[in-house]
Amino acid sequence: MKAAVCLVVLLVLVSTAAGQTPKPALVVLNKDASELAVVDPATWKVVGRVPTGPIPHEVAVSDDGKFAVATNYGPERNGTTLSVIDLDAQKEIHRVALEDLRGPHGVMYWGGKFYFTAEGSNAIARYDVAKNAVDWTAITSQEGTHMLVATPDGGTIFTTNMRSNSVSCIRVEKNGSYKVLQIAVGKGPEGIDISPDGAEVWAANSGDGTVSIIDVGSCRVIGAADMKTKRSNRVRFTQDGKLVLISDLGAGEVVVADAATRKEVKRVKLGSSVAGILILPDGARAIVAVSGDDHLAVMDLKTFDVMSTFATGKDPDRMGWRK
Repeated sequence: MKAAVCLVVLLVLVSTAAGQTPKPALVVLNKDASELAVVDPATWKVVGRVPTGPIPHEVAVSDDGKFAVATNYGPERNGTTLSVIDLDAQKEIHRVALEDLRGPHGVMYWGGKFYFTAEGSNAIARYDVAKNAVDWTAITSQEGTHMLVATPDGGTIFTTNMRSNSVSCIRVEKNGSYKVLQIAVGKGPEGIDISPDGAEVWAANSGDGTVSIIDVGSCRVIGAADMKTKRSNRVRFTQDGKLVLISDLGAGEVVVADAATRKEVKRVKLGSSVAGILILPDGARAIVAVSGDDHLAVMDLKTFDVMSTFATGKDPDRMGWRK
């Protein structure tokens, strides 16, 4: 009888340790744990965990929801791998060796492939899951190439270069050739996003509390906004393009700005080391990683109230969404 009871308990533990990956699903990188957590957005409960390479910082999900790619930044910006994760199997299927591309950080999915920055190599590159290969590289020639965004057609990629106080505007041709234009911005640009209409890029300057606003067509700075942040590190437009959320790692806040007036609308105190921001597909809520407190906050984008919080593990930061 005792053996039967133990078997039942074991089966329950196994079934609850990892559940089927739902659709939709939220994926969260727990940096200090070097893992990706799979979360059911109906309950905000973790249904699976997948080990990654050391100290992953950013993650992107393919449009079909099959794969996630995490950039393994490493403890001293010295990482040299990507973790490719099958979300249905909740398993790392490739640990991609990057050879000369050190310190992979920002990552995005566009046109069937994953694009990522290599901060320690002053470059960006492209990874093809089907071929399990890096098939394109572009050199920014700027120090600390950290985050990246692209225009809707993929023809222009923008990167923040933290230690060069610049944003690179990279015009990419269909044959893979490219031209790089350097844009001087504020001190320590880190977070970056592009407006939903593809007209403006906002780069948050972590070293001086400002945001540089760049015209996509001309690749020139057309304005700046002083958000008085202590250390801004992420920027996200809302789906309607009316608001911009800026996380302030130093102050533990999210600054909400009006995109048209470029003025602060609200400053929301969330806790310690506020970092990654994800706008949910409903357009009505945002999830913000409160990394220093080891939880995430669900924020109402009309009232800016915190609706709930949930935990996924140690030092959560970047998130991705599986449709």
